[in-house]
Amino acid sequence: MTDRGVGPDDPKSEAAAVVLDAKGLRALAHPVRVQAVGLLRKYGPSTATRLAERLGVNSGTASYHLRQLGAAGFVEEDTERGNARERWWRPVYQRTQLDAAEMAERDPEAVLAFLQTIAAIHNLSAQRTLNEFQTMPREWRDSFDMSDYVLWLTPTETIALRAELGEVIARYRQESLETAADTPEGAERVSLVVHILPELDVRAASEAGPRKASGLMGQED
Repeated sequence: MTDRGVGPDDPKSEAAAVVLDAKGLRALAHPVRVQAVGLLRKYGPSTATRLAERLGVNSGTASYHLRQLGAAGFVEEDTERGNARERWWRPVYQRTQLDAAEMAERDPEAVLAFLQTIAAIHNLSAQRTLNEFQTMPREWRDSFDMSDYVLWLTPTETIALRAELGEVIARYRQESLETAADTPEGAERVSLVVHILPELDVRAASEAGPRKASGLMGQED
């Protein structure tokens, strides 16, 4: 599980990724901190005051969370930009990786808190896009999708599905500050969120067999 966002692993990003331990999980188990790291990765170095405006918090709150992130090793001061009056911060890593299965055995509470934070941020991001849906250009409204599919899979098949999705995603242009300037005309930032959610309590109640459930933009077969 990788967080630029949280999604399929990208082998090309290993050198720029940090693997979360229990300390890192607890440091990131707060929506403001996860969003702060994401903004620094997306837009580059910033001050607490500038981040506070984007996060909708006061500069003191943003500064506090940046210091906590710095202590945990996720961000660092950009001494080339900073001065006596303001501190600039930059991300140390471009991606965050979590072995959820392994860490859940060692520190289940920390894993749950982190994943709940990520889920809340995904929900917030989706709501922001929906708020702008009616004013989107037609070609972007046509590209929008919020479908969900219900499958009957074994654990092995589910892992294979995750790997295949990762291979598909890897064929497309990954977002980074370096690639932003080289994108073709008309390209915009697109967030792809992949949820693979085992529903282990439904088998006894389900007699219909395999089916596909339509989402907001999907159609029932």
